[in-house]
Amino acid sequence: MNEEIFQHVQQAYGVENWSAGYFEVNARGNISVHPAAGDARSADLKEIVDYLIARHKVQAPLVLRFPQILSAQLRKLSAAYQSAIAEYKYGGQHFPLFPMKVNPRREVVEEFLRESGRLNVGLECGSKAELYAAVAQEQPPGSLLLCNGFKDETFVRTALLAVQAGKRVVIVVEKLNELKMVIKLATELGVAPEVGLRAKLYSRGSGKWASSGGDSAKFGLTTSEILECIRMLREAKLENKLSLLHFHIGSQITDIKRVKNAMKEAARVYSKLRQIDCNIEFVDIGGGLGVDYDGSKTRFDSSVNYTVQEFANDVIYSFRWVCEEENVPVPHIVTESGRFMTAYHSVFVTCIRDEIETFADDQPEVTIDADDPLVITELKDLCDSINTKNYNEYYHDAIQLKDELQIQFNLGLVSLEDRAKGDVLFWEICHRALREAEEDAFSDEEFEQLKSSLAQKYLCNFSLFRSAPDSWAIRQLFPIMPIHRLNEKLTDYATLVDVTCDSDGKIDRFVDIKDVKHTLELHNWKPDQAYYLGIFLVGAYQEVMGSHHNLFGHPHEAHIVIEKDGRFHVTRIVQGSCINDMIQFAKYEPAQLVESYRKQVMAQVHAGVITEESAKDLVKQYESVASKSTYLD
Repeated sequence: MNEEIFQHVQQAYGVENWSAGYFEVNARGNISVHPAAGDARSADLKEIVDYLIARHKVQAPLVLRFPQILSAQLRKLSAAYQSAIAEYKYGGQHFPLFPMKVNPRREVVEEFLRESGRLNVGLECGSKAELYAAVAQEQPPGSLLLCNGFKDETFVRTALLAVQAGKRVVIVVEKLNELKMVIKLATELGVAPEVGLRAKLYSRGSGKWASSGGDSAKFGLTTSEILECIRMLREAKLENKLSLLHFHIGSQITDIKRVKNAMKEAARVYSKLRQIDCNIEFVDIGGGLGVDYDGSKTRFDSSVNYTVQEFANDVIYSFRWVCEEENVPVPHIVTESGRFMTAYHSVFVTCIRDEIETFADDQPEVTIDADDPLVITELKDLCDSINTKNYNEYYHDAIQLKDELQIQFNLGLVSLEDRAKGDVLFWEICHRALREAEEDAFSDEEFEQLKSSLAQKYLCNFSLFRSAPDSWAIRQLFPIMPIHRLNEKLTDYATLVDVTCDSDGKIDRFVDIKDVKHTLELHNWKPDQAYYLGIFLVGAYQEVMGSHHNLFGHPHEAHIVIEKDGRFHVTRIVQGSCINDMIQFAKYEPAQLVESYRKQVMAQVHAGVITEESAKDLVKQYESVASKSTYLD
């Protein structure tokens, strides 16, 4: 690959910064995926997509899922804690839990549990549905099944079913009434789970979810409530079941200093409870371990200023130091680092379907007539005379003339044709001014904004609300780039729009090492050639939180394993939603819809508008639409 092009591609997309060693640009100019960081095996994403289209007849949009990356991230997490435990001679163990809310898909959950025997992997549930699924999963003795979230009697009874099946179940108490219910049912059924108490810490995280910690947090018991829980357990002679202290200061913590402060506070709470004869065995530090989505390694909302090893070191060191000072045994550390465990394993692939024409695109050259208004003549003069020395001044003049044109139009002084001429001239001036500014290595903010305004708008075959909802809901940045043609020069700037009818269905914020870019560098798009874009790091939350806005359904999905010889193997294809699926999701009866349409066309037959044979054909066509994809064919 040409070195200059390679450097430009790296600068434009920063693959090495955010990929954690799982993705890279290969010699063919395509994106390759590795099953683990540093693993020599790799598969070409473009080859995978081409194979899926040719062999399995699936089209973009589609999700590529790499289960080996799930295992690799779990091993990386476990290795970080084992290293910290060894370095600081820590007397406890690490128990990683997978929080099902992050990605409850069966394939994801089962992949983590395959590693459970060696790494103490357990599950965390926050709802009755998650718990119901988790109870039936095979877990080795000693791994935990943790029950978080608000609970009713059905929730607790289901947890007790897991206890009776031999699982080590910990019900985390979120409020006093829950503990009353747990004690009542345990006494009634003669089955007692282990109990955890969620503490409401003063410390808070950082980033978008900082408000989920601190005094005003949704979850957690105050100090007085914790002491009341202990009194209730002792009164019920169940104090030996209190085994875990839990806290959570927020997801995607961006600043490691917040982690250190929280761990010190939590370690103090744990130590004080041990000193009043609460034999707590585990401390669950919750989630919070972040993912560096933009690769900047900063405190920015879509980044983190630490590594997984630094995070683990601070957790283990803080607990060891405080426990030594308080003269209590150290606890086992439980983590719920779901985002870290899952984000990297899924890539969403879409394709550009069309370009939304804007401004002066493909407009004929404007000719000036003798009776044209003065404002049009002046715009034409600016357009013809703009150059390197005057582009800044002429651009500002053009803005002023554009305003004058609009005022005159509102007053009825210029025609619609004149307004059209003025628009074409104005945007042509803008294009030329921007070209001159780029040659001049501009740094002026207004030209950056102009660059965004003039960027191509590409229509991509996907729903933002279904496949990357956090991009819309919380302005999360995800790495986005072409998965092929990366050995060719990048020539265009663009923003992306989806196929929904919602004006928010667009992506105009992109990853950059120093800032947030408002345009994405792309190759020249050719309507007759497939051009695929990948949205990376979407394995956490995006699938489960995606909505069916406009009744767009799930895209196709493929599970890919990379073999020892470097070849890839498609282990599973999951067909995406068809129109019929989404119609039933919206509570329509397909047969009733067909019958209603049949009545309408038969009315046309009776009115003599169409023949009965034509009516039958129309009904047949209508029925056949239901099996089509909700996305563009």
